[in-house]
Amino acid sequence: MASTSTTLLPSTPSQFLDRSSSSSRHNLQSLSFSSSPTLGNRKLNPCSVSSSVNKTFSISSSLQSPATYQPPSWKKLCDDVASLIPKTKDHNPKLNPIQRTAATIIDAVENAMVSHERRRHPLPKTADPAVQIAGNFFPVPEQPVRHNLPVTGTVPECIQGVYVRNGANPLHKPISGHHLFDGDGMVHAVRFNNGSVSYSCRFTETNRFVQERELGRSVFPKAIGELHGHLGIAKLMLFNARGLFGLLDPTRGLGVANAGLVYFNGHLLAMSEDDLPYHVRVTQTGDLETSGRYDFDGQLKSTMIAHPKLDPETREMFALSYDVVSKPYLKYFRFASDGRKSPDVEIPLDQPTMIHDFAITENFVVVPDQQVVFRLPEMIGGGSPVVYDKNKKSRFGVLDRYAEDASSMRWIEVEDCFCFHLWNAWEEPETDEIVVIGSCMTPPDSIFNEHDQTLQSVLSEIRLNLKTGESTRRPVISEQLNLEAGMVNRNLLGRKTRFAYLALAEPWPKVSGFAKVDLSTGEVQKYIYGDGRYGGEPLFMPEGSGDDAGEDGGYIMVFVHDEEKVKSELQIINAVDLKLEATVTLPSRVPYGFHGTFISNEDLLKQALC
Repeated sequence: MASTSTTLLPSTPSQFLDRSSSSSRHNLQSLSFSSSPTLGNRKLNPCSVSSSVNKTFSISSSLQSPATYQPPSWKKLCDDVASLIPKTKDHNPKLNPIQRTAATIIDAVENAMVSHERRRHPLPKTADPAVQIAGNFFPVPEQPVRHNLPVTGTVPECIQGVYVRNGANPLHKPISGHHLFDGDGMVHAVRFNNGSVSYSCRFTETNRFVQERELGRSVFPKAIGELHGHLGIAKLMLFNARGLFGLLDPTRGLGVANAGLVYFNGHLLAMSEDDLPYHVRVTQTGDLETSGRYDFDGQLKSTMIAHPKLDPETREMFALSYDVVSKPYLKYFRFASDGRKSPDVEIPLDQPTMIHDFAITENFVVVPDQQVVFRLPEMIGGGSPVVYDKNKKSRFGVLDRYAEDASSMRWIEVEDCFCFHLWNAWEEPETDEIVVIGSCMTPPDSIFNEHDQTLQSVLSEIRLNLKTGESTRRPVISEQLNLEAGMVNRNLLGRKTRFAYLALAEPWPKVSGFAKVDLSTGEVQKYIYGDGRYGGEPLFMPEGSGDDAGEDGGYIMVFVHDEEKVKSELQIINAVDLKLEATVTLPSRVPYGFHGTFISNEDLLKQALC
């Protein structure tokens, strides 16, 4: 990460125009950008960003709020950048004649198929790059560490360490379909060290990222944006052909590591559920570098979802792995605090299921088996392999945390329930119930497939009665709010909590603020970023590990972007009264992203080297 600096895209206000106001909004209808390999810190082949559309238009999508767009002009800027960067004629001079011929044929076939498919079937909005990476979802170049950032207000003394947040940031121009979740992982880091604040952002150098950087284009299939219909099948066949001829190596992982971040046993792990985690190190200067794909010293043989759970008392980590092709479709495992992995527990499922998240209590793991499933044969009929199965019964499985097999797992049905995220769970022994707090989405597959119906995400309390095998589900709040992305006090994970801090995902998919929700009373306190200002997941950082500060004693940290000024900042808000404590002005734009964590200075000193 830290050894390369790849200039891809405009990042200053004069270069990146995204004006959002009641009178005018600007964005991209058609866009093009690419980057090629670096040698040390030399940049080879600049980005190319262009637009040839002279009209405004409106879009509406489950993953893009309605807006009117007018493209900016990019040509002169990119021509100026291009004149300063040395060119290369061949991205891979090591190919033998057979490989060169194969590469030429495969590329020609792929280009012809993509062109043919575009004429026959326009991209749905859930796979259209002009929608999925519009505005502040548009990617940015890497930013080497910048020190002594300006701060307004006072940073609380307890904040000593680094706030890191993951997100999707495609390196190359999508050549066909692209979903927001398909982009290459980029970690943004804000370091607090004895009064000084720094910022950097770096790509997580996954196997696919490194190879595509060397090839100068996108060649790995995009799991959501491309793998649907006949073109998706063809993409898989061409990908396998490239591997057969040695044009790329698919054996070292296909993932993008763009979703979750967790710090465990001296390792900051960047994760997406289609691969093993990647170990990212925070350097002494506050920069970031990728150590490599991390298999826990050879113990982890399968993928791992992006939301493992850390027990705040035992320091164990619990995780799942799901497979969309072959049985077992789901496995559960855990790691001791020193990194030793347990044997896998195979959980029998009838069909592969989307399981993005799960929950733990003091004694159990709670696993959702819901109505969004994977059916690869749907591609043969021209559809998406991610399907909402309305005939399937949603259910939650409850298993002892230290079970050696799944024979004792108790399944309890929950009517019409799809929770993409679960915020917490705990046991209530007096009623023989497990309480699960999550956000229930409708339509369940609207993140992945286009719908006319607007997505709703309802914060819900689900009660699983272990004695009767029955369940109940109710909205936690009476107000109609889309609450997605957030957390409870991590020192109380798996225990009964009163408060949850969740993003106000309105207008979907933008985040206009966050809500502090009292889970017992349903009371909601809102913190709004202001007109034309949007953020992401609010990270709750406890002020201490004891009970003196109270459950809500701590601070919220969140990236906020001003779409009118094209400026980004990190805000620090007191979690008790929701008063702004400090604002860090950032040197470059931070795109809207996914999940993050905070690592203390004490833990940074314990980082593993590999």
